[in-house]
Parts: sequence; C-alpha cells; structure tokens
Amino acid sequence: MTWDNHFAVMVFPYLLKGLQVTIIATLCSFALAVCLGLAIAVLEKITRGPIFFLISSVTHFIRGTPLLVQLFFLYYLLPYANITLPAFGCGILGFGVHYATYLSNVYKSGIEAIPVLQWEVSKACNFSPFQTWRYVILPQAIRPVLPVLGNYFIALIKETPLLSSISVMEMMGEASLFGDMHYRYLEPITMVGVLFLALGMVARGCVGSMTRILGVLREKDDHSASSLKGPYENSKMDPSENLIS
Repeated sequence: MTWDNHFAVMVFPYLLKGLQVTIIATLCSFALAVCLGLAIAVLEKITRGPIFFLISSVTHFIRGTPLLVQLFFLYYLLPYANITLPAFGCGILGFGVHYATYLSNVYKSGIEAIPVLQWEVSKACNFSPFQTWRYVILPQAIRPVLPVLGNYFIALIKETPLLSSISVMEMMGEASLFGDMHYRYLEPITMVGVLFLALGMVARGCVGSMTRILGVLREKDDHSASSLKGPYENSKMDPSENLIS
C-alpha cells in the first residue's frame, strides 16, 4: 500500500474535527483531575480512622484497575442503575477520576515537604485550619509540583484514544471510522500519530516554559529571603562579640 496524497487531504478535515474533541476532552478531564486530586490529598491529610481507610481504599482500587475498564463501567453499566450519562461525560468523568488518584499522590508529596514549623507557626498565629491550608500550606505545596502535574497532562493527552471505545469521536475514532468507510488506514492512522506528536510537543513546550518561570520565581524568592536576613546571618561574626565593650 502506497501513500495517497489525495486521500490524506480528504481525511484531514475529519481529523481536525476529532482534534477539537481531543483537546476539549483533555482540558476538561485534567481540570477535574486537578481539583479532585487536591481534594483527595487534603482529605487524606486531615482525616483519620474509617474515613481515611475508605478514601485510601477507593483511590488504590482506581489506580489498580485499567482506565479502559473504568470507562466501560461508566458507559455500559451505570444505565443499569438508572444513571445515564452521555459518552463524552463518561469519558470526562472516567479520565478525571482516574488521573485524580495519581495527582493526589503528587499533591501529598508537596504537602509532606512543608516543614512542621510552618504548621506550628500557623497555629501560634491563631489561624483557622482553612486559613492554614489556604494561605500557608497549599501555596508552598503546589508550586514545586506543577512540573510533575504537567507531565501527567502530557500522559493524559496520549491516552485520549481510549475515548473512541465508548463512541466518543476524537481523532482516533474519526480516523478509524474514515478508514472503515474506505477500507484504507495508512493515511488516517499515520496522520493521527503525527497530530498527537505535534500536540505532545506543544504541551511539552508549555510545561518546559512553566518550569523555567517557576525556577525564576524561586530564585527571586530566595533572593528576597536572603535580603531580609539580619546583619549577623550573612556573616560568620558572633553577635555576642558586639556586646563586649
């Protein structure tokens, strides 16, 4: 089978339509995963006993089962419980919940990196638990893990072809349908691969830019912190020497 430029031109508009679905599904799923993952991480930190065990068990179960099985469960089995969601909604929910369980671990690593002194100072300042999380813990915990979240975003993009298994016509679904109609798959599948490569490169570039910006901000924060040090913190002189007359 040889490459047919005319056929490639024919299939390209269909792939662009699928590309729009892929991008929207990726953004919506990742937004859900980011918010839900943060909620899971905080709940696992503040809960104890049966509630902690329940949350931990559910997240381990979701991480331990294939995403495709979870999509099939939402799309084919929920109607038996009189819960019917559109295919696109099932895809967003499935991807969002699945990736939220992974992002929760990322958030937890950032939270656990916060020194215990930060919690103690917040308590000494009479901050409420909400104020402690909102103004002290989360701003420090989230910034360092943003590049890792970006890597999961790229991974999510590459898994969106699974949506075609539940009738969501993203790029792979459009390519398969067009190939079935014309009994020709070389051009559609190859072009899908190229488009996914381009999409991944754009996402990787955005993640890289974000990482560099965070590095610059961290350097500025370190510089500001060092400029606020006392005169004796930047020198090896013993402050007690000044007390000797």
